[in-house]
Amino acid sequence: MSAPANDLEQSPAQWPKALFAVALLFSVFQIVTAAYHPVSTQVLRSVHVGFLLLLIFLCYPLWGRARPWRPLAWLLGLAGMATGLYQWWFEADLIQRSGELTDLDMLTGLLLIGLVFEAARRVMGPALPLICAAFLAYGLLGQYLPGDLAHRGYGLDQVVNQLSFGTEGLYGTPTYVSATYIFLFILFGSFLEQAGMIKLFTDFAMGLFGHRLGGPAKVSVFSSALMGTITGSGVANVVTTGQFTIPLMKRFGYKPAFAGGVEATASMGSQLMPPVMGAVAFIMAETINVPFVEVAKAALVPALLYFGSVFWMVHLEAKRAALVGLPKDQCPNPWAALKQRWYLLIPLLVLIALLFSGRTPLFSGTVGLALTAIVILGSAVILRVSAFKLRVAFWVALGLICAGFFQLGITLVFAVIAALIGLCWWVKGGRDTLTLCLHALVEGARHAVPVGIACVLVGVIIGVISLTGVATTFAGYILELGRDNLFLSLLLTMLTCLVLGMGIPTIPNYIITSSIAAPALLELGVPLLVSHMFVFYFGILADLTPPVALACFAAAPIAGEKGLKISLWSVRIAMAGFVVPFMAVYAPALMLQGDAGVLATLYLIGKAVLAIGLWGMAAIGYWRGVLPWWQRLLALAAGGSLIVALPVTDEIGFALAACVLGLHWWQQRRAEAAAC
Repeated sequence: MSAPANDLEQSPAQWPKALFAVALLFSVFQIVTAAYHPVSTQVLRSVHVGFLLLLIFLCYPLWGRARPWRPLAWLLGLAGMATGLYQWWFEADLIQRSGELTDLDMLTGLLLIGLVFEAARRVMGPALPLICAAFLAYGLLGQYLPGDLAHRGYGLDQVVNQLSFGTEGLYGTPTYVSATYIFLFILFGSFLEQAGMIKLFTDFAMGLFGHRLGGPAKVSVFSSALMGTITGSGVANVVTTGQFTIPLMKRFGYKPAFAGGVEATASMGSQLMPPVMGAVAFIMAETINVPFVEVAKAALVPALLYFGSVFWMVHLEAKRAALVGLPKDQCPNPWAALKQRWYLLIPLLVLIALLFSGRTPLFSGTVGLALTAIVILGSAVILRVSAFKLRVAFWVALGLICAGFFQLGITLVFAVIAALIGLCWWVKGGRDTLTLCLHALVEGARHAVPVGIACVLVGVIIGVISLTGVATTFAGYILELGRDNLFLSLLLTMLTCLVLGMGIPTIPNYIITSSIAAPALLELGVPLLVSHMFVFYFGILADLTPPVALACFAAAPIAGEKGLKISLWSVRIAMAGFVVPFMAVYAPALMLQGDAGVLATLYLIGKAVLAIGLWGMAAIGYWRGVLPWWQRLLALAAGGSLIVALPVTDEIGFALAACVLGLHWWQQRRAEAAAC
């Protein structure tokens, strides 16, 4: 195996002590600020960015896979932290002289911009920094461009003030979301992963589907859907559940490219699955100023349709290739796995209840994280107690804490956690649990690095767009192209998302495209939340499309196959899922938007399920038997007719579907009778 590219790729136990301490301090800072709000939002954002820069420069080398040169790493990292502390120390002065920068302000602002660009390049490569550099150049030199793209011109001090100070540049909404919701939910998922939630999900999925037709692949889909409830990172999902599911699929006859494609496609859907979803969902809620629960509700049906389409494609491929499941006696009992680790579901269920009761994600994430710590520490104590009555008393007390959480102060909750830490220190084996919690804290900081630096860097785009108003110009172009054709505008937006996704992650992809295309879709009559969800959905699928498919290349070393081959299979597996956002635009009730009744919504969902089923048959070329080419075309046309919301297209779609399904079923019955 090749050496890790940086210290963050190693286990926390292998990290240098200084790096471990910085990551731990980062997580503690985030928890304290979430619980007590001791600093202003500007200071929170700036210190968050400072920690990100310090961690990145301590871990990521200038080039290649060598370790960073320590003196230079500390110099750059501490310089990054100094920019955050500068905002804290001079907060009042910066507010009073708002916009009038001193020489020291200019130096700090330029240093921050340069360090953010370099840190992002080290973490994500050159694509996103180059795109952001183009926007920065436009802000400085755009007055020399011809036509509508030219702006009135802005000096260097104005651009630096816009990007490095205030909340419309590097410290904009994405950074705020990264410093609050995203970090908390990453910690939440990290604690549950360390406690064994992944094993619970995989054992439960194995028990339900492992022995069925195409069982290993169905386990991959179902476990990835479950993982989406606690972590919104598709790539992280690939490298966690994929370590188990991809070798299992290969062992039972699946081609390496197909096995990697199934895992990559299913894992990327985790960003759509409520309640946690991906970082983009929190950014979306802040950007369009709607409660997070509304975003989660809008994503629920598309997420179920997405995973349903992947599950259907896997089922058809398994039938076509006659891929059987595992022997039932080799599969774990799902209910025994649930019985063994049921207590891990308590924080997740409480989190869902809080989010859907209207509580803010910040409050819900804090409560969920605190409960996770209580469950992990409490179970470590109670499992060492032999008396049954004491165990029952502990779980009853924990239930009372959960039930009364709305009335309990956060200080009292931390006192409970501190008491449990003390008990863990003294009971046999309890110190291992404390080590697990420390590792969960530093793992959370590690997972926050790529998400956080992407959120910071795209602030350049947001700052330049808000300074120059260029988004209005691009939206005008899209409106002009699609003035009489909404489908053309949707197609252009989809292609923009997919092209951008070749080089940048989902977060900047969403921010760029939503800033430019979503306003145009809104002008064309698409509801606000639906237009943003459309962009979000295809930003996720961009990580599956060649030539640069991040999720597929993450699966490549596990599958032992080229990332490009995995990407081609991923697109084929996700093909049916491509129709869902288009259907939602023409029928917003599919995202539970609008005032459509229950029956109308159920009708749309049923139509979507049928369209996905037909497209799956067309893509795989199999149902009860092999479909001839003309039946595949007929199935494709039927599914397409059900998507397009035009007069009589539904009737045409249902008629074509009845023809292809009925004819294929009749032919297979005749073939079976002849074989007998």
